[in-house]
Amino acid sequence: MTERLEDIAAKMVADGKGILAADESSATIKKRFDTIGLESTADSRRDYREMFFRTEEAMKDYISGVILYDETLRQKAADGTPLVELIAAAGSVPGIKVDAGAKPLAAHPGETITEGLDGLRDRLAEYYKLGARFAKWRAVISISDVLPSWGAVKQNAQALARYAALCQEANIVPIVEPEVLMDGQPATHSIDRCYDVTEWVLKTVFAELYDARVRLEGMVLKPNMVIDGKNARKASQEEVAEKTLRVLKNTVPPAVPGIAFLSGGQSDEEATAHLSILNSTGTHPWKLTYSYGRALQAAALKAWGGKAANLAAGQRAFTHRAKMNALAAAGKWKQELEKAA
Repeated sequence: MTERLEDIAAKMVADGKGILAADESSATIKKRFDTIGLESTADSRRDYREMFFRTEEAMKDYISGVILYDETLRQKAADGTPLVELIAAAGSVPGIKVDAGAKPLAAHPGETITEGLDGLRDRLAEYYKLGARFAKWRAVISISDVLPSWGAVKQNAQALARYAALCQEANIVPIVEPEVLMDGQPATHSIDRCYDVTEWVLKTVFAELYDARVRLEGMVLKPNMVIDGKNARKASQEEVAEKTLRVLKNTVPPAVPGIAFLSGGQSDEEATAHLSILNSTGTHPWKLTYSYGRALQAAALKAWGGKAANLAAGQRAFTHRAKMNALAAAGKWKQELEKAA
């Protein structure tokens, strides 16, 4: 019996859990491995990700889904078990990144368009057979004195909508990720400027989703938080949460079951703190949770260091960060819990 999109989406945003983004491209994970002096090979990438998927407490108690890269979806663990089976056995939903990355947008200097629509229908059918039940597509929006342009916002929103419709046709839940960057160039914009651009982007995205006949009950939104530029940080954590919640209430229909925030350049603890404040502030119609990559992995990567002898240390670091974010998803995180780790 085929699972309903609504049921998969609900599982992805289950209470007290969030999504692990483990979908770094080979180029990105090489940069991460360079920081610990580890060569990036198919085996080292597998060992790294297997460390997370075999962390029993974190995967069963705090992780609702895992976004994978194409290579990882096809890989087997060291003992021959498909990695996707490890994820499913822990009760998490396996997912897949399907976009081909952000490329320069013609006639729009300094802006990008996410590619990957060509052949997507066939790829989604294959990914479904391989066990993926949700997908992710990231659009990137830059802020400056003159950016973003209407053309960039419109075209990226259209691409997100076309991707989402194709996913639902394949009975795969789309994560719709329009990221307004906090760390682009020059990254000196105010939080109010971020609010205005985020509101514009989200309104445009949902208009395109409507036109593409995407069922909102069968999708998950992965937005940025409303935050000032990385090189102009002034806003308090409370202001970030207040403005983020306000923009979501102004743009996101209640039919959307859940919002899984990206960390977007925030520090590990900062991303956790903001999420906790959001969940302890009033009521809202959607689940508010996390879909973090670096903010869940960085401490574990450092503790592991590419050495088998440090596997348990890496898993402890991952469990701690996952637990902190799970508490934040319930609005129950406190700074002193970090020091108790």
